[in-house]
Amino acid sequence: MASVPALERHRGIRVGASRAGGALRRVGTFVAVLAALCGLWEGYKWLWEWAGWTWPFTVDDVTMPHLHDILAAFAEPTTTGGPVLIDSLLHAAWFTAKEALAGFVLGALIGFGLAVVLAHSRLLERGLLPYIVASQTVPILAIAPMVVVGLGSKGLEGWKAVAILAAYLTFFPVAINALRGLHSVDARALELMNSYAASRWKVLWRLRVPASLPFIFTALKISATASVIGAIIGETPASIQDGLGGAIVNFNQYYSLQPTFLWATNIVAAGLGISIFALVALTERVVLRRAPENVA
Repeated sequence: MASVPALERHRGIRVGASRAGGALRRVGTFVAVLAALCGLWEGYKWLWEWAGWTWPFTVDDVTMPHLHDILAAFAEPTTTGGPVLIDSLLHAAWFTAKEALAGFVLGALIGFGLAVVLAHSRLLERGLLPYIVASQTVPILAIAPMVVVGLGSKGLEGWKAVAILAAYLTFFPVAINALRGLHSVDARALELMNSYAASRWKVLWRLRVPASLPFIFTALKISATASVIGAIIGETPASIQDGLGGAIVNFNQYYSLQPTFLWATNIVAAGLGISIFALVALTERVVLRRAPENVA
């Protein structure tokens, strides 16, 4: 009969192999979907050019450059004697990432704080929740100049104003989902805590917050990409040239001459959003794996 330590080691090996297999499957699925999208892009371009179709739009090297041309653009210099495009975009992505992450953290804290306050007061929830929802009905393009230019006129640095705009897009999903999670506590568990005369603080951190973690991380993954969008949009009225927003505005002016530069910038922007999303998803797996079974 195998010893207990041997059984534990065997179980650990099986768990590790299962996790590694799951990671490989996810990577394989991502690569397969990416390859399918690339094939669809090139197939669509070839078929429409071959058939001469013009619906829903004319397909040519300006509207739909070949993927190999877009990839080749990363190695081209942005200006005569200047750095290659990939270097410029990586620096711009890092600058935008700092704005987005600052706004992401700020928005998440504000959203969670609002959820905690509303969860403890039905009156405030009924009174404030409609205004929180209404705040997201205003187009972000209309708010961006008011926030960035307005705060900039008060002496606030441009990137800080952009971070506030990113926080504006971030706080709403967190507030709504966290509020739902805080209300999802098992009534029997809540009654048990009350029978022990537990304070609201203890009930919050020992019961409500653990129960709301899946809801919060779902919101954070949504907010991860929203923060990048907010940062990029916020850079345009502030005339910030160091980030991806400035790169998009700049390359858009020369789109008819060099469309591949704008497409390459879009790819980097999408990669930035995916990276922050993946970071949140990884954090979720680590946190929920260590959470109680009834939470994870």
